[in-house]
Amino acid sequence: MPEGIIVKALSGYYYVMPLEDSGVPSVEGSAVQCRARGIFRKRGTSPLVGDRVGYMLTENGEGTVDEIRKRETELIRPPVANVSLAVLLFSVKEPDMNLNLLDKFLVHIEQAGLDALIVLTKQDLADPENDARDTVAEVKALYEQIGYEVISTSSRTGEGNELLKERLAGKISVFSGQSGVGKSSMLNALMPGLTLETSAISMRLGRGKHTTRHVELIPLDNGGFVADTPGFSQLDFLEIGVEELSTCFREFAQYADQCKFRGCTHTHEPGCRVLAAKAEGMISESRYKHYEQFLTEMKDKKRRY
Repeated sequence: MPEGIIVKALSGYYYVMPLEDSGVPSVEGSAVQCRARGIFRKRGTSPLVGDRVGYMLTENGEGTVDEIRKRETELIRPPVANVSLAVLLFSVKEPDMNLNLLDKFLVHIEQAGLDALIVLTKQDLADPENDARDTVAEVKALYEQIGYEVISTSSRTGEGNELLKERLAGKISVFSGQSGVGKSSMLNALMPGLTLETSAISMRLGRGKHTTRHVELIPLDNGGFVADTPGFSQLDFLEIGVEELSTCFREFAQYADQCKFRGCTHTHEPGCRVLAAKAEGMISESRYKHYEQFLTEMKDKKRRY
């Protein structure tokens, strides 16, 4: 039975890109339009973009998805299987850097068990000599100290593009982040000839219009795939327990085990080592402030639902 990877799901059809004998996608061939067998509905499951599947060709040149191989990961939003890297794109300017939203994305990525790569876009708009703050340097210093990889890029000048492309090789990555930061422009720069639709920034609102309508895997010429996903207007914490939140702030981990009380929320308890680390400057004020905000938001949502 031939093997392939689902690169798009639309209107009840699954578009399967064949895999070569080595397991590498055959990006030169066209995807096969398939229907899923009814057995999946009986099992209460359905194929996802990113699934490696067994499929059979039918007489009309289409096919049927017969088997779904074991998934490594499964995301609910966006609905993609086998993603191993989350690439968070945040712009230096237009729109301005939003660290609260960046930390919210990182919480969800940590909870999903994915690696995270922070990509700062529109580096060409930075002007360290005239800007009051060197945003790029500050963000890189803060998040690299925590343990995240940060790459500065510019679709216009090509800065950082090759390094980013290397990190995407041979894996399925999901692109997320601020709306209007240049996700489609970045993908166009990584794969010339892709010509994804891009959108101008609304200066009145300070954000871009969402141009992506459905999840689709975009093949790169190095064996990697990028999930181009609908932009997120908001992220909620309904899938994360209140007690899990602190574990999604990775710099808390080395101190949390030393707290006096089990189940410490790191907000007011005596003998809290996380609070002590913040007071000593070992945990950044901005990250801790966002932790408190998210905790309040989660408790409010739990009460509402």
